[in-house]
Amino acid sequence: MKGKFRRRLAWVAFGAAAVIAGCQTVQTTRGGTVGVTRQQQMSPLVSRAQVDAAAKQQYVAVLKESSQKGQLNRDPAQIERVRRIAQRLIPQTAVFREDALAWQWEVNVITSDQVNAWCMPGGKIAVYTGLIDRLKVTDDELAAVIGHEIAHALREHARERMSRAAPVSLGAEILGAVYGQGAADLGNLFGQAFFVLPNSRENEQEADRIGVELAARAGYDPRSAVTLWNKMAQLSGNGPPQWLSTHPSHETRVRDLQDYSQRVQPLYEKARR
Repeated sequence: MKGKFRRRLAWVAFGAAAVIAGCQTVQTTRGGTVGVTRQQQMSPLVSRAQVDAAAKQQYVAVLKESSQKGQLNRDPAQIERVRRIAQRLIPQTAVFREDALAWQWEVNVITSDQVNAWCMPGGKIAVYTGLIDRLKVTDDELAAVIGHEIAHALREHARERMSRAAPVSLGAEILGAVYGQGAADLGNLFGQAFFVLPNSRENEQEADRIGVELAARAGYDPRSAVTLWNKMAQLSGNGPPQWLSTHPSHETRVRDLQDYSQRVQPLYEKARR
């Protein structure tokens, strides 16, 4: 019995190791003034084209659902404001990767109480009215949000997470075939905690730093990222401790944003001349 168990675990380890070994080291962006230069591991099984295609399909589905509910781009002044800010940020992406200028960028506003915004791979942006209305964001603060979300797309963080999950998914499939669905669920839970959780903190930090540079280069005050996250903290409370969250703690995030917004302040002052 023990021998069979060892052989099963060996197959799981072999399968996971095979996928991990197949990952390629890439540099998705240049470092910029903020110096984000961490090399990333991407699986050849998860190509950028595949991720972009999946993102586009999902974006279309989200817009369709929002439109059917009467929630898509309801306020002309609001959508004009969001798109105007995004259009000042998008040209700055060339500092980090020139190919981003050729992305099929889309910017839409969804009416919802959610305090949320995101940028899917390939430049598919959505901003929720809850973020605008409940936080009463200034243009500078809104630029900080959109810049942060664009940064995730530039760094291909979604693809990176998918690549990290690939060996976990393989191991879970093997365990599930041997022991049933319960073991597969356990494997997924382990993989989420072990592979995704630590990296998500790192991804958020990278997006914060690139985001303030994009904002500064576009002529938006990078220090507004600090006021934005202070508003977020007031709205949501103190939140979970850092070691239980995929995001940095509020105090850690604010310190980092204060540091990096000062580093890019000369870029802001130059853009404002």
